[in-house]
Amino acid sequence: MREIAVFSGSAHPELAAEICAHLEVPLRPVRIKRFANDCIEVQLQANCRERDVFLIQPLVTPVQENLVELLLMLDAARGASAARTTVVMPHYAYARSDKKDAPRISIGGRLVADLLVAAGASRVLAMTLHSPQVHGFFSVPVDHLHALRELAAYFRRYDLGNTIVVSPDLGNAKEAAHFANLLKVPVAAGAKQRFADDKVTITSIIGDVRGRDVIVLDDEIAKGSTVLELLDRLRELDVRSIRVACTHGLFASGALKRIGEQPEVTEIVCTNTVPIPNSERTSKLTVLSIAPALAEAMRRIHNGESVSALFDAP
Repeated sequence: MREIAVFSGSAHPELAAEICAHLEVPLRPVRIKRFANDCIEVQLQANCRERDVFLIQPLVTPVQENLVELLLMLDAARGASAARTTVVMPHYAYARSDKKDAPRISIGGRLVADLLVAAGASRVLAMTLHSPQVHGFFSVPVDHLHALRELAAYFRRYDLGNTIVVSPDLGNAKEAAHFANLLKVPVAAGAKQRFADDKVTITSIIGDVRGRDVIVLDDEIAKGSTVLELLDRLRELDVRSIRVACTHGLFASGALKRIGEQPEVTEIVCTNTVPIPNSERTSKLTVLSIAPALAEAMRRIHNGESVSALFDAP
């Protein structure tokens, strides 16, 4: 691919390297320097003039550090006369701040979108945004991918004759229904009420799950409070087995260990949109790569081809 320059911040260089391997282009070097006053300086160490530039940076812990890195990379690309700069953001942490559900709070998802555009983003490539409306926060084109095809391809390896997909809440039910349709299995959903970031209650499950093999599907798992609450309800309904699947495996505050310790959980499946340290992984964890999907989307963006057509293919 000619006239393309791919750079990565420090958030997830392994994923960036894998994407570049699929594209058969080099991952260009970036110099990130921190001054004595704690300010960051970024230098893109390859030619950007009149090139199609892609900046790969998921917003993961430390989110604010990685966000500033990304903003400075965007500014550097604009100052270097890039023809177009696309932000490849496998995980958009601020997508959870998508509405004003209490007095005098900020809508961080919209503010960060404005910052990215102001810094020089021409286009955004995102993966499984927390809420569909976040797409509309950006004033530049957004290509919104999902990992349901990758997850479905993995679960088709199993006998799905007695399987049901369960969404932890009604907000994720549409995605769960799509996933269930890919697997040709029924779908159910939990009736959830959230009281705080780590305090949720699921009063019931809408759908017949008794005696079934369950695949719990969520867009992301952070502290795992919702999943653990759902597991309690599923346990009461005597399900036969449980597998947990998500796109973004954040697994904060020991969530991966707590979920893995549940005896009914036979497997936890996520993608590599965010880095998962080897020290935190368990024998029940399976990590799928979304690098091929992101690489193909980047190739299509560069060549002016349809990205939505990716989801039309089986």
